[in-house]
Amino acid sequence: MRPARALVDLQALRDNYQLARELSGAKALAVLKADAYGHGAVRCAQALHAEADGFAVACIEEALELRAAGISAPILLLEGFFEASELPLIVEHDLWCVVHGLWQLQAIEQAQLAKPLNVWLKLDTGMHRVGLHPSDYPGAYQRLLASGKVAKIVLMSHFARADEPGCSRTTEQLAVFETARQGLRAEVSLRNSPAVLAWPQVPSDWVRPGIMLYGASPFEETQAHAARLQPVMTLESKVISVRELPAGEPVGYGARFVTGQPSRVGVVAMGYADGYPRHAPTGTPVMIDGQRSQLLGRVSMDMLCVDLSHLPQAGLGSRVELWGRQVLASDVAMQAETIPYELFCNLRRVPLVYSGQP
Repeated sequence: MRPARALVDLQALRDNYQLARELSGAKALAVLKADAYGHGAVRCAQALHAEADGFAVACIEEALELRAAGISAPILLLEGFFEASELPLIVEHDLWCVVHGLWQLQAIEQAQLAKPLNVWLKLDTGMHRVGLHPSDYPGAYQRLLASGKVAKIVLMSHFARADEPGCSRTTEQLAVFETARQGLRAEVSLRNSPAVLAWPQVPSDWVRPGIMLYGASPFEETQAHAARLQPVMTLESKVISVRELPAGEPVGYGARFVTGQPSRVGVVAMGYADGYPRHAPTGTPVMIDGQRSQLLGRVSMDMLCVDLSHLPQAGLGSRVELWGRQVLASDVAMQAETIPYELFCNLRRVPLVYSGQP
């Protein structure tokens, strides 16, 4: 069997969830969209089911997968519904639903529902993706109440730059939210992962931890609370070939790396078809049998090369950690000019191997 695999520590996932609860003092929806950021939504939901206040996914397909697996906790559809025809399924499976557009509000008003909905009413406070305009927000709240088709409303928005603790944009967005919700009696949900970690002054009855659940920091700089996160995924493989090369020899496609001295080069069963970033450059850190080393040359589809020159004991079968507890995903992402979110979500082909299940 090909040795590439991703180890998923479910106890670390639970510990990160509890940290979100501790820091926020609020109820927390564990965000499991995009197959739990590549960690396996069903298994992650099962691991959190006994303690999570609920879950959040992007769309109804993701929610129905969890329901089919026996997950009975509340599930919020972060993008709401895309067509009015989804509303009967939302009711049938007892899903909570974001409303971010007036057309969705109108669809609810016109629908014949077997029971009232739990609606999270989203305000656009300045990110300008989805959400109601501040001038429409109070009226939308009143229309939902008047429809008789809503059991509960939670007021929500989303921050664009909470991962920049020194940026004033978050306080500006908060001010827009506070103005728009004046006189509206409802719970509030504002804090995503960076806001949970770095913005304690932001009010939230519900928080929505995402990337922090999986143990990666949303910040570019060191942050005290983020340093307490435990990496959940370890991406690993093994050395499958060793080359002894003289100085002046190219390694890999495009000769992006040329040996400057006699070198031992290890070939690892891992590539961009597994989700390892193709644009990770020479020098990107790896751990080989617990010893720090680096990537050499261009990543190919199924293989990449690493430096064994300073590791005489390493060779065929040596374990290579691509990211995890010893090599942080955020460090790999920085080298590849991307973010850990993308690394996790792009993972494919490698089997997920779980530990820490209750």
